[in-house]
Amino acid sequence: MDQSNRYADLSLKEEDLIKGGNHVLVAYTMEPAAGHGYLEAAAHFAAESSTGTNVEVCTTDDFTKGVDALVYEIDEAKGIMKIAYPIDLFDRNITDGRAMLVSFLTLCIGNNQGMADVKNSQMQDFYVPPRMLQLFDGPTKNISDLWRILGRPVENGGYISGTIIKPKLGLRPEPFAHAAYQFWLGGDFIKNDEPQGNQVFSPLRKTIPLVYDSMKRAQDETGQAKLFSANITADDHYEMCARADFILETFGPDADKVAFLVDGFVGGPGMVTTARRQYPGQFLHYHRAGHGMVTSPSSRRGYTAFVLAKMSRLQGASGIHVGTMGYGKMEGGKDDRIIAYMIERDSCTGPFYHQEWYGMKATTPIISGGMNALRLPGFFENLGHGNVINTAGGGAYGHIDSPAAGAKSLRQAYECWKAGADPVEWAKEHKEFARAFESFPKDADSLYPGWRQKLGAHK
Repeated sequence: MDQSNRYADLSLKEEDLIKGGNHVLVAYTMEPAAGHGYLEAAAHFAAESSTGTNVEVCTTDDFTKGVDALVYEIDEAKGIMKIAYPIDLFDRNITDGRAMLVSFLTLCIGNNQGMADVKNSQMQDFYVPPRMLQLFDGPTKNISDLWRILGRPVENGGYISGTIIKPKLGLRPEPFAHAAYQFWLGGDFIKNDEPQGNQVFSPLRKTIPLVYDSMKRAQDETGQAKLFSANITADDHYEMCARADFILETFGPDADKVAFLVDGFVGGPGMVTTARRQYPGQFLHYHRAGHGMVTSPSSRRGYTAFVLAKMSRLQGASGIHVGTMGYGKMEGGKDDRIIAYMIERDSCTGPFYHQEWYGMKATTPIISGGMNALRLPGFFENLGHGNVINTAGGGAYGHIDSPAAGAKSLRQAYECWKAGADPVEWAKEHKEFARAFESFPKDADSLYPGWRQKLGAHK
């Protein structure tokens, strides 16, 4: 059934829809299945995403038609369609009237991903009007709060050097805590890797007290505050809260130095929002493990990594992993810096829409995935700043001297970029950074040809 007469209005202007403030706008790439027209498929997509049915039904009235989602723009040559969703379509909490991300996903992704007349579709960007933005929680904490704990300025406090305890699984409580202690002697921030939780060989109730002891000893020895991001991910709301409560009780007077890590993609909006609302005093660390199944550049369905990050800010994530923009081991490219800009700035233009955040607290970019000190100067140059958390697992524990030396090499890489120095020349005066060249010779050969001669290395 061709529904384009009802669910499409190409006379609508985007600037008027934005000015009106009554619609969430969504841009998709879309390819119709063979034998179906572009506008016809797009209108069916909008119908399925809102008030539509596959046949005319007697229960539809004029009010219902007033909340139809409408295709307002198509570019068949580029495979782009844009749909306007009235904000009244979206579900609200009965407890406080707030918006919920799960409703946004149910409507704007939902059943339309499985329609027979749509070969593929992927959300590329979305715009949230001011009134709808007010109905989302947004973050309570971000990097500025961590800078304050670390004794730095709360604006432009700079790079936070972090790591992931490696190997990601297989360490018992004592070796795990010792690995944390070794890094904290030189670095700032340690996070659980996403699978680490309450394995039988490393029960959380035994591991967490040992980690806190390591933090206290490292703080005493260095005279510096340390940070730990603890994984509280669980299927069950009560289990997640039980983990969180135990961790806060264990860290006691240093509980403000604890972030809560949740596997936000596989756990879903309910897990993120529960953590955000139950523990507003903690930094909420959104790990996006699994996201590549829909956000990979090779994917033609679901939504992009940009969209995922933008949604995380609405939900209240304090920080989210944003990839390494082509400088690490994961998929991505230099242009991915727009992901960081959208979540950390109060005003930013995305692939299709300009978004004003109207003072909603920023979400911190977290950089991980194959990074080490040698790769960081180029990364910072591309991003244009160093106000990020970087968790380098192999980049710290793979350093030839020690995890503490690895942590120091990361900090020295940031200082090198900030000083505008040549990395090889910088290495001559900074031992840990210099030893990173010998620790990661393949990267050194690729990024800094001739380094061996300049630094007098023989490997």
